[in-house]
Amino acid sequence: MPKFIFITGGVLSSLGKGLAAASIGALLEAGGLKVTIQKLDPYINVDPGTLSPFQHGEVFVSDDGAEADLDLGHYERFTHMRTSQKNNFTTGKIYYNVISKERRGDYLGDTVQVVPHITDEIKQAIMSVGDGNEVVIGEIGGTGGDIESLPFLEAIRQMRYDVGKENCLYVHLTLVPYIKTSGELKTKPTQHSVKELRAIGIQPDILLCRTDRLIPPEAKKKIAIHCNLETDAVINAIDVDTIYEVPLALNAEGIEQLIIKKLNLTQKDIDLAQWKDIVRKVKEPKHETTIAIVGKYVGLKDSYKSLTEALTHGGIANDCKVDLLWVDSEEIEVNGPERHLSEVDGILVPGGFGYRGIEGKIESVRYAREKKIPFFGICLGMQCAVIEFARNVCELKANSSEFDLNTQAPVIYLMEKWFDFRKGKVEERTESSHKGGTMRLGAYPCVLEQNTKASVAYKQKDISERHRHRYEFNNAYKGVLTRMGMRISGTSPDGELVEIVEIEDHPWFLGCQFHPEFKSRPTDPHPLFKAFIEASLRGKRSLFPDEKSDIRELNQG
Repeated sequence: MPKFIFITGGVLSSLGKGLAAASIGALLEAGGLKVTIQKLDPYINVDPGTLSPFQHGEVFVSDDGAEADLDLGHYERFTHMRTSQKNNFTTGKIYYNVISKERRGDYLGDTVQVVPHITDEIKQAIMSVGDGNEVVIGEIGGTGGDIESLPFLEAIRQMRYDVGKENCLYVHLTLVPYIKTSGELKTKPTQHSVKELRAIGIQPDILLCRTDRLIPPEAKKKIAIHCNLETDAVINAIDVDTIYEVPLALNAEGIEQLIIKKLNLTQKDIDLAQWKDIVRKVKEPKHETTIAIVGKYVGLKDSYKSLTEALTHGGIANDCKVDLLWVDSEEIEVNGPERHLSEVDGILVPGGFGYRGIEGKIESVRYAREKKIPFFGICLGMQCAVIEFARNVCELKANSSEFDLNTQAPVIYLMEKWFDFRKGKVEERTESSHKGGTMRLGAYPCVLEQNTKASVAYKQKDISERHRHRYEFNNAYKGVLTRMGMRISGTSPDGELVEIVEIEDHPWFLGCQFHPEFKSRPTDPHPLFKAFIEASLRGKRSLFPDEKSDIRELNQG
């Protein structure tokens, strides 16, 4: 049976429970333990697939097609685990399962209640990720005191009785704010947060205290006394310059040794040399480049969390700082691209849904193509690249049927039938299909053409990438587009689904139908992001003859 670590949050949201869970996982994994991490979310949506990015940030996608909370991206980036449907459960999914069982008659004769039926379903979900793992880390969404979180908190309270105290550990993340007027750290919010948790029967074993400065020994002792803890169980979770420094900061506090001791785990010596090298490259890079992200959710950076991290990873691979310029595509529709994009080294158009801002994205693609600026289009970004090329190079009155059902040249359209290589069967969808079940979701195979930018980046022929979209490249226009200079460099094994397009007469211009950002890690940067950042550096340094040594260094790298 695995050991269980449950991470809860108090005082307020956005303290970093997901990063805390991921960092603890990274430390335990660095010591040779097999770790998995699970997110239990209190909202009633079955999954975040239909939530606005403005409300809940990006939707992360797993290999098996789960639409999940963005914290699962942190779990994958910090550890070697690959998430699945089992790694994210919501209140909606739990209640859906219980109601389905009740309708089938599984509880025949019983009055179905929160306790024991809902809590048992939650515990069953937690146990479902235990096979083959030595440690299961469970992050409980929301904040202590929220009514929505109570069934999950009751379930993890019961887990200690089910698996034994020696196999279950509670970690509570709280805020210790610094009040400038009094010149001191205040421990009262943490005391009240722990009091709230203890009132429902959970005594934290470890406190992670989020602060902007080190907590002095006397304050730690005060927290420990009032929260019924040993002083060494009060851990500084101090602000750091980069999220990839969090494992190092928690290691310096000795958190993994405390966990090992309390759970009676056996761990090898931890080697954090790779994490130290990553932090060095993020904080003290040798090079610098500026990338414009042209999107419509730029007001909330969490909408593109995996994307921004993947760009950072591309920078790590090139020992380069990646400065991000966020550009609202609707502003480009008003002001034109020159005003916003003339000073950047690379242009990226990410995924998204809906017509708003589309023409601005298409103009950004045109600017990148004509000005020979490295361009990377992802999902909808690739579709915009196809539309732009069809309009301005092939002189077609082109659009996507998503935006104009009556377009004369639907170069992007809703493919109603295709063979799903992952499921091994034909899938069908129509305009009237439910929004939650019509997308091509999860990992699909792709075969790369030789001597293309894609094949140079990947250094292999067969790849697998994650998808989240409804509309596809229309093969009826393949001939005219390729004759005019667009190259299809990646397709499904049967050649029916276009996955990657490039433009031949361009330093680096690539669009992919999938989301490569979901598989990028700081320890293993995604090949396309690595190649994109490298191209932006080459283009930048070609403007400065006195930096030839930097060019030679990049070529050798």
